[in-house]
Amino acid sequence: MFNQEQQSRIIEMAWEDRTPFEAIENLYGLNYSQLVNFMREHISSGSFKVWRKRHGGRKTKHLKLRDPAIMRSHCKTQYKQR
Repeated sequence: MFNQEQQSRIIEMAWEDRTPFEAIENLYGLNYSQLVNFMREHISSGSFKVWRKRHGGRKTKHLKLRDPAIMRSHCKTQYKQR
């Protein structure tokens, strides 16, 4: 369904603290439950457990829970040019 580059980007976005799950859904069409299944299939079981524990209920990962003052989805230096 997704090529290797897309799979890598989805996993990266899922791990990022400030990228909301809704952004992944908008870009790749994976809702939260589909994303969980995707992650389960594409990362090791140990990494999956760590990911679930880390992002469960994290306010920055769910737009409805996010503080409205947070306007960006990434750190200011994340896409800094070298």
